[in-house]
Amino acid sequence: MFGVLKRVFLSLMALLIAVSPVWSQEAKLTNVIVTNTRDDLLLYLRVEGAFREDMKRAILSGVPTTFSFFIHLYQYRSFWFDKEIVELKVTHTIRYNPIKKEFIVSRSWENTPPVKTRSFLEAQKLMTEIEALKVVALSRLEKGRQYQIQAKAELSKRTLPFYLHYVLFFIALWDFETDWYTTDFIY
Repeated sequence: MFGVLKRVFLSLMALLIAVSPVWSQEAKLTNVIVTNTRDDLLLYLRVEGAFREDMKRAILSGVPTTFSFFIHLYQYRSFWFDKEIVELKVTHTIRYNPIKKEFIVSRSWENTPPVKTRSFLEAQKLMTEIEALKVVALSRLEKGRQYQIQAKAELSKRTLPFYLHYVLFFIALWDFETDWYTTDFIY
């Protein structure tokens, strides 16, 4: 009895040691830029460390994967709670078609058809970057006021089929969630 428990324990420890490099790889937001056009406030950002080896294998085997981006814009108010101006959630979804050997990337905030590419690197770039996302019309902001924009990215928890959550007990190793990235600015 104790021999079986010892072997199970040692097997679990070996599994944890084997996947420990995955834990050390943190996803984070980088290159966050808040700028504007004549009419709109725009956001640019990139996620680094999102594509781990197990995630790449799952995508190449046909599992659709969705990244969610959460963006909040607040107006700073001293002596009172900050006023929320806008709250956005945008998603990027990647699917691999093994028959056509192409990746299909849809981005919820773009008014274009999904992008099809044979390059996994290009598909990863499309998944991890937001360029010129219209956050809010400038007409909703007051000149000379202080604002704060917060952004966060995460792998959607609903990505895997329901039955895989039971079969793959270590699925949490595949999940990622960045810390909130905060930028203050004066309009």
